[in-house]
Amino acid sequence: VWYERDLADLWAAVKPTDWDGPEVAGKSTDTLDVWIDSGSSSRSVLMQRSELGRPDAEDGTPDAWQADYYLEGSDQHRGWFQSSLKTSIAMRGIPPYKEVLTHGFAVDNKGRKMSKSLGNVISPQQIVDKLGADVLRLWVASADFSGEMSVSDEILNRAGDFYRRIRNTARFLLSSLDDFEPSKHLCPSSDLLSIDRWSLDRAALIQDEIMELHANYNFHMICQNLHNFCIRDLVGFYLDIIKDRLYTCKNDSLARRSCQTSLDCILNILVRLISPILSYTAEEIWQTSNRLNSQEDSVFLTNFDNFEEDSESNINQSEWKRIFEIKDAVNQTIEEMRNENKIKGSLDSIVDVQATSDDISVLKKLGEELHFLFISSEANLSKGKSLKIKVNPSNNTKCVRCWHRCSSVGSNKEHPELCNRCIDNIENDGEQRKSV
Repeated sequence: VWYERDLADLWAAVKPTDWDGPEVAGKSTDTLDVWIDSGSSSRSVLMQRSELGRPDAEDGTPDAWQADYYLEGSDQHRGWFQSSLKTSIAMRGIPPYKEVLTHGFAVDNKGRKMSKSLGNVISPQQIVDKLGADVLRLWVASADFSGEMSVSDEILNRAGDFYRRIRNTARFLLSSLDDFEPSKHLCPSSDLLSIDRWSLDRAALIQDEIMELHANYNFHMICQNLHNFCIRDLVGFYLDIIKDRLYTCKNDSLARRSCQTSLDCILNILVRLISPILSYTAEEIWQTSNRLNSQEDSVFLTNFDNFEEDSESNINQSEWKRIFEIKDAVNQTIEEMRNENKIKGSLDSIVDVQATSDDISVLKKLGEELHFLFISSEANLSKGKSLKIKVNPSNNTKCVRCWHRCSSVGSNKEHPELCNRCIDNIENDGEQRKSV
């Protein structure tokens, strides 16, 4: 068109408003840089579509518009990034972008570039058809995009396993909140059990860390934090401990509503944290929960919530860290007993902890919650020069309802197979679990 049409026709088609007429211009037939077309996209795109620009000038003039960032491969430092910068500086005197973000390229598990001739190309559509779009998105986010990104069936299957762990965590949260109505059952922070208060602190900390990682485009670390939070903090620790309260305590008891309050807050945080990466799953979670979709029609129309504590726990973060270290030692000893076939499960055990005065003072803050933390039927403390864990099998009868071994099993003629705690939860006001 440039060669076939004369200058007047081209001028009439473009109708530039900042020049007087075609007589002030000429039609060049010189060869321009091949990047001039895409390089001038800041003028033909940003300045033509107001929703893409963000006017920084007080009068909102288009000359102040810049993209938040330009994203392309590292080879574009000598291509599109350069031509965009030069044309924008020439036309407007400012860069077209505030930041530039570059990424590496996909290679196979042997580090070879994807090539049809080598037959090592993995089609994104094939991945979506086999594993789903969210697994593909999760692999992309979990790879360090600043360098070459390896992709293979094995790597994608690992991403699929990671995805299922997050999805199963969300399923547990949703199912545990089936009878929870925040307007009726939400507990004030001062009433929460100490472990529930810890879980909220941990979730709020993870949210802050991930928001900071987003600001630095550190997506693979976001995935690591999400994985550790779901698998280590929730599934491997917190959710395992509170199952007893969820399943055996009286429906409307403080003990049960306390952990449901925590789970409700965690679900609100988690669904928002995964939404930029696991977009379809996050929206599915949102539409599944009446509690969530009553806030907004979609997770993508929401902001992040700030969960602030309105009371202080008497167990600080350094003390919780020590409690976790002791629990890890207890878990290891219990596992050794299971491997030796001396017990079948942790609730068959009595845990004796010999520890220093400092450790004893920390563990005593948990009160009667200590054996629930260890997921044992009993837990005893004694002073010593260092930490020593001893696990013995309990000789008491197993309660068929809560699976704890307790001397009270069989003492009630009407419920000969239940412990007194379960009988209290079934027929009376329910057990009293104190916040500490």
